[in-house]
Amino acid sequence: MTFPRSTPPEPQPHLPETPHPPQRHPGGRRPGENRTREQILDAARECFAERGYDATSVRRIAETAGVDQALVHHFYGTKEKLFLNALEIPMRMPEALAEAAAGDRAGLGSRIVLAHLRVWEDASARPAMMTTLRSAATHRSAAAVLRDYATGTIREALGKVITGEDAELRIALIATTLIGLSLTRYLVRLDPVPEASPQELAARLGPVIDLHLDPADPAA
Repeated sequence: MTFPRSTPPEPQPHLPETPHPPQRHPGGRRPGENRTREQILDAARECFAERGYDATSVRRIAETAGVDQALVHHFYGTKEKLFLNALEIPMRMPEALAEAAAGDRAGLGSRIVLAHLRVWEDASARPAMMTTLRSAATHRSAAAVLRDYATGTIREALGKVITGEDAELRIALIATTLIGLSLTRYLVRLDPVPEASPQELAARLGPVIDLHLDPADPAA
């Protein structure tokens, strides 16, 4: 008696595993990418503040950040674009000046100088401001940021205090005093200005600021 042969089951086709969709993160960037961007930007500010725009290379920034040079170009494109991102007057500066101007008129000049210096003394804020200050003489974008600080930030903080026909000139002269102080204390390091305490500098330069708070007396 002959039995029919059993037909072996046909092999099932191998279906590839469906890959899990990549996790999306708020803002479209992974946390690691954001950290790397900030790491590169911090390194750029450090290098620009120390050497200026022309003497700073993308390679030097990458070495300081501890990343491959290609990542610098990936996140920021060119050195120019990275430099523009590095230029900054920290938000603490307008806040500090506005707080100083909100007090009594007596001693206002000294409070303005002290507020300006307190932001500069902050180690986390100084590299960005040093980048702007060092590069302002040779780079138009840095000069524009510094002018905006002089004519925008200071005017906004003192606009309710300084009035009169020559208000713009007096605001510019206050900016000249503050920027000149930053230049001699932090960049040129003109002795003994760097060694003087912020309180001493505020006490000596505050009266200079006070002179510009009111319109000049035509009879003087």
